[in-house]
Amino acid sequence: MKNQSIVTTFIMLGLSSKPELQVPLFILFLSIYIIAMLGNLVIIAAILSSSKLHRPMYFFLFHLAVVDIICTATIIPNMLGNLVAVSKSISYPGCMAQLYFFTWSLGAEMVLFTIMAYDRYVAICHPLRYSIMMNKTVCVGLSALVIVIAVINSWVHTGLVLQLSFCGPNIINHFFCEIPSLLALSCTSVHLNEVMVFTADIFLAMGDFLLTCVSYCFIVRAILRIKTAEGKKKAFSTCSSHLIVVSLYYSTVIYTYIRPASSYSLDRDKIIATLYTLVTPTLNPIVYTLRNKDVKMAIKKMLPYPGK
Repeated sequence: MKNQSIVTTFIMLGLSSKPELQVPLFILFLSIYIIAMLGNLVIIAAILSSSKLHRPMYFFLFHLAVVDIICTATIIPNMLGNLVAVSKSISYPGCMAQLYFFTWSLGAEMVLFTIMAYDRYVAICHPLRYSIMMNKTVCVGLSALVIVIAVINSWVHTGLVLQLSFCGPNIINHFFCEIPSLLALSCTSVHLNEVMVFTADIFLAMGDFLLTCVSYCFIVRAILRIKTAEGKKKAFSTCSSHLIVVSLYYSTVIYTYIRPASSYSLDRDKIIATLYTLVTPTLNPIVYTLRNKDVKMAIKKMLPYPGK
């Protein structure tokens, strides 16, 4: 490591510095954390326990649940601790570790959304070829692709941040260690960091979002061919809920990372960050299973008295 940082500890300002808001915020984010963790753990358990869910769609849903657990576990526990602690601090190594795992989950989630959209495109638009186009080898290959892209993304950005010098101030106007808030504290040039963040935003975020939208365009075209009004309504309802969550995630990520450090408004940006770090991981289990009979049935079978 070539980093010559003077700062060894960062102070987190969090979402709000007002004392009267600390307890309400603690209760709110503790509730979000519990819901997100339980929802994603239930999905993982249901997929592992039911042979009916051993299909490509649920294979990627399993991965999404794991990524969401990593994302929330990386951010929320430290946030909760800072809400009740007198010293709202995080060590330099702890900050870099948080940055690495968050950046990893960010990259993995964006690629997973695209792959899941492609899976639905193949299932709806090419149902007779689905088992061939999404066979075990393809699924494992796509899963490996997610991991490779996520690791490269986190290595590059975390490595570049490690090269920066932080000589003070050490106050992070955020609720976790994110690239924009750290670049604002650097004593050295962040030009290369900004170039790589912009590049990742164009190719990873905007590129994945475009591919996801293309998949859903083909899906919508296929749905319009459904003859029954009830079938159309059900299909549109499911796809629209998926697309809303995906659009919420991509749009906020693109907005946050496409700008240079000089244009960051951290008071506003940290509110936006809650949408892709806390809200989306909580909504994913609900949106992707709410209308899914197979998942509901698998969850019921896990209950002590499924028949009652």
